[in-house]
Amino acid sequence: MGRVTAVNIGLVAALCGLIALPGAAFDAVDFRVSVANPALEKTLRESSSLLAAVRDDTTDPQDLFAAALAEYGRIVGALYAEGYYSPVVNVLIDGREAAGIAPLDAPTTIRQIAVVVDPGPAFRFSQARVAPLAPATTLPTGFATGQPARSRLVQDAVAAGINGWRDVGHAKAVTAGQSIVADHAQNTLAADVTIAPGPRLRFGEMKIEGAQRMRENRIQAIAGLPVGGQFSPADLERSAERLRKTGVFKSVSLTEDETVTSPDLLGITATLVEEKTRRYSFGAELASLDGVTLSALWMHRNLFGGAERLTVEGDVSNIGAQDSGVDYTFGVTLDRPATFRADTTLSFNIDAARLDEADYTETTGSIGATLSREFTDDLSGRIGLEYTNGGFTDATGAFNFQQLALPIGLTLDKRDDVLNAQQGYYVDLEVMPYLGFGDTSSGTRVKLDARAYRGFGTTRPVVLAGRVQGGAVFGADIATTPRDYLFYSGGGGTVRGQPYQSLGVAVLQDGGDPVETGGTAFVAGSVELRAMVTDSIGVVGFLDAGQVSALDFSGSGGFHAGAGIGVRYATGFGPIRLDVATPVGGGTGDGVQIYVGIGQSF
Repeated sequence: MGRVTAVNIGLVAALCGLIALPGAAFDAVDFRVSVANPALEKTLRESSSLLAAVRDDTTDPQDLFAAALAEYGRIVGALYAEGYYSPVVNVLIDGREAAGIAPLDAPTTIRQIAVVVDPGPAFRFSQARVAPLAPATTLPTGFATGQPARSRLVQDAVAAGINGWRDVGHAKAVTAGQSIVADHAQNTLAADVTIAPGPRLRFGEMKIEGAQRMRENRIQAIAGLPVGGQFSPADLERSAERLRKTGVFKSVSLTEDETVTSPDLLGITATLVEEKTRRYSFGAELASLDGVTLSALWMHRNLFGGAERLTVEGDVSNIGAQDSGVDYTFGVTLDRPATFRADTTLSFNIDAARLDEADYTETTGSIGATLSREFTDDLSGRIGLEYTNGGFTDATGAFNFQQLALPIGLTLDKRDDVLNAQQGYYVDLEVMPYLGFGDTSSGTRVKLDARAYRGFGTTRPVVLAGRVQGGAVFGADIATTPRDYLFYSGGGGTVRGQPYQSLGVAVLQDGGDPVETGGTAFVAGSVELRAMVTDSIGVVGFLDAGQVSALDFSGSGGFHAGAGIGVRYATGFGPIRLDVATPVGGGTGDGVQIYVGIGQSF
């Protein structure tokens, strides 16, 4: 008998590669479209796997050969999406059609690849029908007889039809039949899709998988799934988002059961992966005149097994500031989600501060509780009760302020990105009546922060951003108002280019000289023009202005302004910010100031 010899195929292939004669280096991809249609050619180039390989500096023949074979499907799919159903696509590797090259005969060297695309005629819809539709279902505008027959419009129309039924409780709506016929003689496409809505269903019980430290009853409470109520994709996503917002889970997935539980219940399975229970963070900001701010935070995400979040944080600010001393703040907060109802969070806080400002020093402590609720994805509200006891010293002497405050606030957040918004707006309004004791008068403090963003372009957008801040104290005079309730202007949070809290008001004391203090009315505005010059680097020009008044917005006080330029470096956690500003109005500042931080200025 003959002897069978085992051969190591991988070793032979490696040796063959070593002794292969070198060929000419890969040149480039010649990409041509036979019709003059710049928009279509741009779409095809963006879909090309070969051009993507060139952009990634791919030169390995095996990788290029694989990209060439994938090119047919990518280009044809892109043409179908644009309504071209008779294309001819040639991918030539050194003159040979890539599709005709056997995988075992793959080229060891590639010099040139040519892609030649003949889109053929554009097709239009001769029929565009998806039925039946649930009430209020809106199909894509272009899905109509006589319109360009883009395949993605058919897909979008079917998805809209199915989602329309799901929105009214028919969770198992599916396509029951479809007829998609291309008439190449008439260059038309007939699309006729039938939907089977299925029965209207209600939410069944939610099963939980993956919970380790979290108690299941608390998961149910936080999710707030309306068991027994009509099925709704929006309610399902809202339940998942509530669980995500606790910060307890690394991932949250709510999936529908494949089968319906008699008579009409659809069970839901929550698959959860928990995060580590503790988190630490540190931060730093620098302003040339205001000094350095250092901050630290420690958090326990799941203190008692019910997503109770304990946060301990503190910061040291104005380190090295020219016009004030060092400030210290410290706070402890305990948050409990799903208190009373799924969208409501109960918080308790204890805070302490030692502030050494230009016009006063302050040592305060406060304790309070807040109940916050998310009414919608964009709108939230809060109401709290807080007691504060503080000692203040300024040029007029020493005071003890005590007050019981009832802060009530609403926040409407329509921004597309919290850290780097390009579209939308944000409004936060707080009204806080307070009852004073001892040296403190009773009154009401109002604060407003409104921001708006408008972006132009997509690849490297230019964004126009604006901000208005305002505040006022009613029912109390300056002398009997807690100093931290009064308003100042200047610094990175209000008017850049002006020193921190450099603008207040001068108040005459009985028989003495004027005393600098904060005002009872304040308004500030900022405008920024942000532009990306590369994919990661942006530039900013800005103008800020602020006014502080002693009595009201028309009373005695002062005005100042600052302007400058900045640089932004995009990162995965928000842009790194560097701003350089100088005073352009008022008499409170002189010279250039520098601000460094993370995230946009507003």
